[in-house]
Amino acid sequence: MSGRAASPAVKAETLVLVGCGQIGSAMLRGWLARGVASTFIVIEPAGLPEAFAGSKGIAWHSAAEVLSGELVPDAVVFAVKPQIIDSVLPAYRRWARPQTLFLSIAAGITIAGIARHLGEAAIIRTMPNTPAAIGRGITVACANPQVKPDQRRLCEALLAAIGESAWVENEALLDPVTAVSGSGPAYVFLLIEVLAQAGERAGLPADLALRLARETVAGAGELARLSPGSPARLREAVTSPGGTTRAALDVLMAKDGLARLLDRAVTAATKRSRELAS
Repeated sequence: MSGRAASPAVKAETLVLVGCGQIGSAMLRGWLARGVASTFIVIEPAGLPEAFAGSKGIAWHSAAEVLSGELVPDAVVFAVKPQIIDSVLPAYRRWARPQTLFLSIAAGITIAGIARHLGEAAIIRTMPNTPAAIGRGITVACANPQVKPDQRRLCEALLAAIGESAWVENEALLDPVTAVSGSGPAYVFLLIEVLAQAGERAGLPADLALRLARETVAGAGELARLSPGSPARLREAVTSPGGTTRAALDVLMAKDGLARLLDRAVTAATKRSRELAS
């Protein structure tokens, strides 16, 4: 698995975005800001979000069927819910040419599942997470053999609109990726929730406890992101022998503590991801 993916200067002629919900809109905003394509075609039955009204270079359609089969987009990005992707994909098989990349952000839908509808196409399956909606996500991608190097670079440029990206060559690794980063924001939100509740039980006013928990988690996360040191080193830096942090960590780092709980949680999520894959 690679580290942080670069975002080279890649310019496409035409991009098709299928679905313009929360993450689709975040991607489109980033693409427009970065100028990654000359023309953006948005397929969204609910209509183009008002935020994009008047934006240059966007053509909106309610269905793919109205578009010409002669169209040769550089990429088609599927930002739709996994539950409906099987009904969405067949309309795009006519564009399955070597020069068109198909990129899916639908969780749990395998490359083989996409290929059943698109045939011998260049397909990249990705696993983003919800911070992508504010441009701070981490997305892991896996490509099939039909994807060419320039299409990988285009994928990196497209994913840069919603945060960082990385690659795995083994698609099976997207199951633990889903368990760690895809589901991970929920674990962090739970940490904020229970930390605030613990503070309240210790005597803090509820609103102050929640504010302290939220800002502490956000600040510590940013410090971890920006620091060259490891999380273990950062933890040690705020832990004095015999102090308050050490007393708390003795509980959290006990044999049946946080590490064991998270290991069980990630194992359960990985197993469920494999069960849901189609």
